[in-house]
Amino acid sequence: MRLFKQTPEDYYSAPYAEFPALIRGTVVVVMAILWAFSKLMWRWKVEDADLLFERQEGRGSVVICNHTSMAELLAVETALFFGGRRIRPIFKSEFAKSKIVRWAFSRVGGIPVERGTADMKCLRAAQHALQRGEDVLIFPEGTRIRSREIKPEVHGGFALIAQMGKAPVNPLAICGWSDITPAGKKLMRPKKCWIRAGKAVSLSDAPAGLKRTERLAWFESEAMNRVYKMRDELCAEHPGRF
Repeated sequence: MRLFKQTPEDYYSAPYAEFPALIRGTVVVVMAILWAFSKLMWRWKVEDADLLFERQEGRGSVVICNHTSMAELLAVETALFFGGRRIRPIFKSEFAKSKIVRWAFSRVGGIPVERGTADMKCLRAAQHALQRGEDVLIFPEGTRIRSREIKPEVHGGFALIAQMGKAPVNPLAICGWSDITPAGKKLMRPKKCWIRAGKAVSLSDAPAGLKRTERLAWFESEAMNRVYKMRDELCAEHPGRF
């Protein structure tokens, strides 16, 4: 790939290893800055990280996580990046309406998705990334959920992507980010937060005898149940935080 010849669309489907060296070097520097900033602000670490960084030879994995704040994105993505994963985050196509955001997201490997549609372009780009050994990051809730009383609408596309790419799903859970910005304020404040990794789940783990659609539904449900179980455990260990 040439530095000044490619469009954002070229980056969506290109292997990360083929991104221009200047782009990849810039991404490392930016990630290092964001990692240091998020560590100082929220003193996070990935608990049970060995479960997250186990790898299936030659394949990537789909990493999913609950979503309470934009700030947790910094911690999750930099943790994965410096853990050796080359992450392709799935982001809402609404963000791509801004040329600057579209340019930046494409250079860090992002892939846009048209929510509420069968976006085959996104699905295929994610599938091919997994087959190359890259990883796909998805927040299935689609929007920030700031309380356990709110019942999120889970977008199950992550299970279909994992099925297409013959990849496992790695569940993550976060706790504590929902209240780092006080009500009525815009500035984030330093406050300890938490990330926990869980055991990966594969489509092959589904009970025998299920039909194809039933297996996919089980896959989606089991992966999200693991996320919510870890989230609830973290909330119980840290009362008053979510």
